[in-house]
Amino acid sequence: MCELMTIAAAIVFTVVYFRVRRTPAVFTTMLMFWGAALMWSVDCVHSAMEGEGFFDLSREDTVLGFIILAAGLAVFGLLSFFERRRTPVAA
Repeated sequence: MCELMTIAAAIVFTVVYFRVRRTPAVFTTMLMFWGAALMWSVDCVHSAMEGEGFFDLSREDTVLGFIILAAGLAVFGLLSFFERRRTPVAA
């Protein structure tokens, strides 16, 4: 389940970056979620090669997915905060 959640977050941040807001915070968060999605894809392929299911739809994996999303959004919030703080305000 965390694989599906990270792919969804990566797609959302990709759309936001290319259509709405091209900021370093959005770009960094997009890359973080794509990296996590790639990592979980390798894990899913490895699990499938071991004879398990491709997707783990357990409760623990869902909780892990929410933790990953929360951590990514927290980093996005911090990056956005520091980005706005660094940008001079027009008078």
